[in-house]
Amino acid sequence: MRLRRKFRSRRGQSVVEFALILPVIMFLLLGMIEMGFAINHNTSMVTATRQGARVGSELVDGNKRDGKGGITTPGSTDVDTQIIAAVQGVLISPGSPVDISQVQTIQIFLATDAGAISGTFVNTWIPAYDANHLPNGPAIPGSVPTAYLSFARKPLDAGNWKPETRSGVSTAQSIGVRITYTYKFLTPLGSLIKALGGSLFGSGQITMSDQTIMAMEPPTP
Repeated sequence: MRLRRKFRSRRGQSVVEFALILPVIMFLLLGMIEMGFAINHNTSMVTATRQGARVGSELVDGNKRDGKGGITTPGSTDVDTQIIAAVQGVLISPGSPVDISQVQTIQIFLATDAGAISGTFVNTWIPAYDANHLPNGPAIPGSVPTAYLSFARKPLDAGNWKPETRSGVSTAQSIGVRITYTYKFLTPLGSLIKALGGSLFGSGQITMSDQTIMAMEPPTP
């Protein structure tokens, strides 16, 4: 009889201990899984900003450059559209986990040596969708058939860094491309944190940001 009671007591103790440690185990497990998802999203953002900055550094002010080894660029009015198209192309490419509708802004800016925005020289693009949540931004120049961006220039953008003022000469400017994105948890981690009384990430989403800065290329001789 005493052995049975002792065994039941130990078994009950184990159940209580397991119930106490289970939330911690679940928190660690979900945290590792969620971190993997977040890193995957961030990797796509890094690739997208890099591609956008590369296009911007090549197109510079949009002037045509001819000659041996030269390239022909679009007009200055199409430069930013091409940059946004390059960013969007990466974000919606096969294998990208990014939800394009969760992108808050894409910014094209004149970068300081420290990598910050120089003054108000920044052009901000925001989501642009029609009633059916289809791309409703400007047409991508040269696309066949005509494709449209999922982003449009922010109305009354005070920054207005005009492409025709950009320079790639000896005192070359640096162009920056920044994406701000709302990452929504793909696991119940946010709910678990909230249930445990936490407030950090309890909403189940975080704001992610990434930027790439490149020096503008000098004109081809």
